[in-house]
Formats: sequence, structure tokens, C-alpha cells
Amino acid sequence: MTPSRRAEHAADTRAALLAAARALFAERGYAATGTEDVAAAARVTRGALYHHFRDKAALFGAVVEQVGAELAERLIRQQLDRPAAGGPLARIRDGLAAFLDTCVDSDFQRLVLVEGPIVLGADAWNDLAERHGLRLLTEWLERAMDAGELDRQPPGVLARLIVAMIIEASLVIARAADQAAARAEVGAVLDRTLRGLRPA
Repeated sequence: MTPSRRAEHAADTRAALLAAARALFAERGYAATGTEDVAAAARVTRGALYHHFRDKAALFGAVVEQVGAELAERLIRQQLDRPAAGGPLARIRDGLAAFLDTCVDSDFQRLVLVEGPIVLGADAWNDLAERHGLRLLTEWLERAMDAGELDRQPPGVLARLIVAMIIEASLVIARAADQAAARAEVGAVLDRTLRGLRPA
């Protein structure tokens, strides 16, 4: 096998493991999913799994990272980079609303919001939000300020505070008995907060 073919095979194996683990973790939860289950679903050996991932927690961490990155990419593509009526603030509001929709009964909710803090620690969701959302939100807040839609203030500080609200809003939804009602409530409060930042 040539070096390029070996690299391709390794990439295919890793992708198969991530896909199998994602499906099983989302369906059964972390504790009820064994590495042997993931290897069997991916049709590889457990040795191949441990070649790519140190242990089950490392595999789960890679799944969470993948889910977070996919969500960020999808929101950018569907919400922020599409032609839309209104200025930057309208796009920010649309993007945050789409994110809150994702927090209702989804793989993202189960893997990132529910299982993530238990397996990876309380800061796992915060770290993920910072890697995949903070810079982008800061850029769009700056655009909104340049357009006169927001009062001028430190965009990085404002972005961090909004991310903190988003994280808390997502957890409120995930823990609610009626997630649809919680989504509507936190969405209304978050949107009103953003609208309150507009110049008087």
C-alpha cells in the first residue's frame, strides 16, 4: 500500500469511527456505549479504534468537536453568508434564532449540552463556543456597530457576554420539560436584549 493510500485508508477508518460513535452516543448515551460497540458498528477492530483515539473519552471529545464545527459551518452558510434583508444585526438575530432551534431535541443537544459537560467537564461547551463562534460573532457585532445598528462598545467584550447568554439559553432549553416552550421564552428574551443594544 502506497503512503497516500495508507493515509486515505486511515482517514476513512477515522471517519467511520466518528460516524459510528456519533450515532451510538446520541442514541444510547456515553455510559451505555462501549468501544467494542463503536468498533463493530464501524466495521473495524478495537485495535484500529485505539490507534486513532486514546480512549473512549477522547473519541467522544472528537465527536463533540465535529458536531460543534458542523453546526458553526451550517449556521454561517445558511444564516450569515446568505443574501438577506436587513443589516448585520438582523443577520446576527437570525443566526442566534437558528442556533436555539438546534438546541431542541437534536444530536447537538444530547452530545454537547447533556453528555458533554458530564464526560469532558463543565467548561467543554464554553470552550467549543469560543473556538467556533466567538470570533465570528465579534466580526458581525463590529459590522453592526459600523452600520450604526449598535452603540459603539468593545465588540470582543460584548461578544463574550452574548456567548455566555447563548450558552445558558441552550442549557435552559436542554433541561426543560417542555423544550419548545423554553426555546420560545429564551429566544424572546435574547432577541429583546439584542434589540435593546440599538442606539436610542
